[in-house]
Amino acid sequence: MFDAASIELPAWAQVSPPRRAHIARVTSLLVQWAHALGLSRDACEAWRDAGLWHDALRDATEAELRVWAVDGTLPVGLLHGPAATNRLAKGGETRRDVLDAIRWHTIGSDTWDQTGRALYMADYLEPGRKFARTDRAYLAAQVPRDFDGTFRQVVRHRLEWALREGHELYPTAVALWNSVR
Repeated sequence: MFDAASIELPAWAQVSPPRRAHIARVTSLLVQWAHALGLSRDACEAWRDAGLWHDALRDATEAELRVWAVDGTLPVGLLHGPAATNRLAKGGETRRDVLDAIRWHTIGSDTWDQTGRALYMADYLEPGRKFARTDRAYLAAQVPRDFDGTFRQVVRHRLEWALREGHELYPTAVALWNSVR
């Protein structure tokens, strides 16, 4: 649906060609799901924009990310969401669902509405990722049929991976798990 060359990112975006391709795949999934779920035009646009902008600063320098993210306590790998959110808000974006989806897309939030949940799933389930392809493709196909059940499975998968890899579980991720289990 979207290809890397045709997606329109903000002028301030800093993404490599592989990251641009990831953004296109995430956005394609989101748009496909939104249409399959029969969402309103406004909701479809929110999902599309969340997909397009979620990694807009993924390849920015740590110094720039720290300036825009404001939170000096997060590890560098988690700064791109808050940084992009703050850049978008400064540029006039006001849709809270889009901003919250982008801010927390790497670790999750129990305060999300459907936009945040959809982005969290699409970022994990996009077909360009090399791990568990069959399982993730199955889950991606289930989103229009069982949005909440699939979301619960994706949260579980992501938290299990974080624990296996020895990563820190942030309070918002724990709250998210507690809200869906």
